[in-house]
Amino acid sequence: MATIARVWSHHIWPSVHRVRCVRCHRSPERSYSKQANNGCLHVHPKVSTALAKGQAVVALESTIVTHGMPYPDNLRTAQEVEKIVEQTGATPATVAILGGRLHVGLAENQLEGLATTQDVIKTSRRDLAWVMSRKRTGGTTVSATMIAAHMAGIPIFVTGGIGGVHREGETSMDVSADLMELGRTPVTVVSAGVKSILDIPRTLEYLETQGVTVATYGDSTDFPAFFSRSSGVKSHINVRTAKEAAEMIDANLSLGLGSGMLIAVPIPEEYAADGEQIEGAIQDAVSEASDQGIVGKDITPFILSRVNELTEGKSLKANMALIRNNAKVGSLIARELSSIRRGKGASTQIGNTTGKRSFSTHVLPGSNWGRRYFSLAAAGRPLVIGASIVDYNMSPRGKELQFGGLTNEGTIEVSYGGVGRNLADALTRLGANPAFLSAVGTDLAGEALRSNCSHMDFSLVSRHEDVSTAAYCAMLDTKGELVVGLGDMEINSAITPEYIAKHEATLSSAQFVCMDGNIPAETIQFVSALCHQHRVPLWFEPTCVVKSAKVCRSDAWKTLTYASPNFNELRSMYAALEGEETINFQDDPSFTDKLRECLQLSRVLLRHVYCLTITLGEEGILVCRNAEPEDQFVVDAQGLDDIEIDGMFSAVHYPAATSPTSEGGVVSVSGAGDCLAAGIVACMLSGHSPDVCVKAGLLAAERSLRSPHAVPTTLGTELTSPDFILEQMTFEPSRLQ
Repeated sequence: MATIARVWSHHIWPSVHRVRCVRCHRSPERSYSKQANNGCLHVHPKVSTALAKGQAVVALESTIVTHGMPYPDNLRTAQEVEKIVEQTGATPATVAILGGRLHVGLAENQLEGLATTQDVIKTSRRDLAWVMSRKRTGGTTVSATMIAAHMAGIPIFVTGGIGGVHREGETSMDVSADLMELGRTPVTVVSAGVKSILDIPRTLEYLETQGVTVATYGDSTDFPAFFSRSSGVKSHINVRTAKEAAEMIDANLSLGLGSGMLIAVPIPEEYAADGEQIEGAIQDAVSEASDQGIVGKDITPFILSRVNELTEGKSLKANMALIRNNAKVGSLIARELSSIRRGKGASTQIGNTTGKRSFSTHVLPGSNWGRRYFSLAAAGRPLVIGASIVDYNMSPRGKELQFGGLTNEGTIEVSYGGVGRNLADALTRLGANPAFLSAVGTDLAGEALRSNCSHMDFSLVSRHEDVSTAAYCAMLDTKGELVVGLGDMEINSAITPEYIAKHEATLSSAQFVCMDGNIPAETIQFVSALCHQHRVPLWFEPTCVVKSAKVCRSDAWKTLTYASPNFNELRSMYAALEGEETINFQDDPSFTDKLRECLQLSRVLLRHVYCLTITLGEEGILVCRNAEPEDQFVVDAQGLDDIEIDGMFSAVHYPAATSPTSEGGVVSVSGAGDCLAAGIVACMLSGHSPDVCVKAGLLAAERSLRSPHAVPTTLGTELTSPDFILEQMTFEPSRLQ
């Protein structure tokens, strides 16, 4: 293997017309996309799916949970607020920092943990970098929540009350960061105004200086003061309905002003009756804070706690009531805004517009292209086309399988697979927000599959009454290897060119397309032609030895950008190119001979295909492509346009992350290749280096191998963080010659 340690990077086939080599000069927009997806931001799948569909999403802060109320009132209020948002027809997205990562949308157990954790840092814009770098937990204030919401593409944020200019602020210069954030981040904040412990007139003057539109919600222009419906100061305007508010927000976003808006919602009248008593308690608490020398960020929690004591709990009830009311109003506005933006088909052009294909993508409500915050959803979604299958996995319990009509003791597990579904599932868990084209039946299996995939975007999957949902029954041995399988895949024939044509707009605007070999040959050809026509990179997953040949029995293979065969599937693809109909690979070559054969066969396919990711089981993967090993992977139209015809060829071998003898062993190999591909693609779309991309795929495959499910629930967006990936995978790959 000494010769296999040197770089394979020779110029070959100078006369071949379409041999391609990448010189991927990424546009500024691509680097911004990388900035927003560098592993710091985790968007909950429900939130990202809602955003991708253009549905209403409402951001919620977490300091109300961590610092605003005592337990269990904090948790109960947070849960009630999220429920109100959902019941009003929007998706709640509570923002917090957990273990150094900025989360937009929390799972139930995460919210509970946040409500009961003592060591939580109140995190404003100033504190974000430090809290995240120290891997701490943080409750986000208004300013930090606005930043996270804007990065995720959420235009509306609901809270209790915002900070402001403190009394005697003209000498102390004590001004909340919330006000500055409203002047530079285009997120609309719905609150009950400003707490009366602050200097409200100066706060509104400061907001005016920052160019922030301030409106009171309802029939009056009286600006509320949290517990009171009027502070004695007027808002500049009022908006009477959710629709009026949404139209104003839409105009602000369309103008690209770059500033936020404040919509002040008066506390419900039934709770304002105690306002005078609460205001008196506030003044007493302010005096006590002054006497005790309490200042800065500690003053608000102290006053709120002391006021609750002085009012015998009335202030807490009023606080909870106004927050619930704000949540309902904010959700109604978010719904109206979503309807307006979808109705307008708000879109923009980004990237190169000088002859090469540029992206035309739907603008998420709240996105500000001038600020260059990008998420994958905002930059154009990947699209997956392929099968959805219910898998029945049978495994012997402890003993080797016995044949000849004997009954084996074992376990039978039901899971959900299909290469296309697995890819879409894994990409969703990795934060890539894919659209998905597939077919299922209206039978019980189909409904169970749809229910299990509720975290994914299944809106484009066709449903059929006259055919069963695809099913596959696999018998595995004690090592988790497939012994025999039986499949009912008739429904995959419903993934026709006509079905794809109905969604051509989705494909043409996709950032990247993944396609599996389970779909009909004519559909493979049709998808390949559309991707070539619209300049969209295409990844082909062969799925099995027989189906891998389909793409090579026509010219469809010449339009592939990527293919991910295993060793025998690579052989099958080559055999199809040579016109061989019968495929029988019985030999078991050594690792060195296998590598040699892969390199020889790859050189033929790479006359048109840009990159082959060849899986070798326990022996790792081999990446062969028309590029230098360090060159960025092609992920967009500009990358395709920048490919040159000069015959560069390179090959890099990566060892497997898991072997059957490693600790924990292999539970099942089903889905490992799909998770490998998804991990690579997700990191490619985030703009990471080839080394990081492939190692991310290997980590994703490892998690699949250790799980009975094809796509494990342990798959998460940390696998798109270069720091995490390189910390886990310290080996250096081998460049082959």
